[in-house]
Amino acid sequence: MEKRPSVNSSLQAYVEEHVIPRYDHFDPAHRRDHVMMVICQSLELAERLGADTDMAYAIAAYHDTGLGEGRDVHHLASGRIIRGDKALRQWFSEPQIEVMAEAAEDHRASSVHPPRSVYGRIVAEADRFIEPETIVRRTVQFGLEHYPEMSREEHYARMLQHLHEKYGRGGYLKLWFEDSPNAVRLEQLRTMMENEALMKELFEKYYNQ
Repeated sequence: MEKRPSVNSSLQAYVEEHVIPRYDHFDPAHRRDHVMMVICQSLELAERLGADTDMAYAIAAYHDTGLGEGRDVHHLASGRIIRGDKALRQWFSEPQIEVMAEAAEDHRASSVHPPRSVYGRIVAEADRFIEPETIVRRTVQFGLEHYPEMSREEHYARMLQHLHEKYGRGGYLKLWFEDSPNAVRLEQLRTMMENEALMKELFEKYYNQ
């Protein structure tokens, strides 16, 4: 366990033992490497904003735990999991736990409503960490995992459709901090998406893996 100086050590030990392992059973785009990335990004944002780092850490750790109930409702399920975890009362008050649950509910990229608190904005922004080629890889992996019946051509079309609907100009993804490094990386991704030859090359690379 890598000790995080800004996080309560007993909280971190509990999360490392009882929460993080849940991600080992999710789809390849939402496994342990994903939640650890969201945790790191959340802590950086919380420290910069002067927010409670224990809360930001726990929210990030739990934000996708509801995936076991299905992707469409996972954000709501994650909120219920936070509210239902009695162990969290060791570190947080009931009002704090409610804010944390709401933040998990609000993190989903396709939500039409802005997050209700700074903690919702933190985890939403951290969950949208944009590394262009990683996003393409995860999109292909998700398609292969969930739509094995599709042909190669259908997978390619699905990848492009998803990328443009979420990350394209006018897409539903929203960034919550104007000075976030995500803004620069999002523009890099959009430029990549406009290069048809590059997109085909990346698709073939990850499809054949």
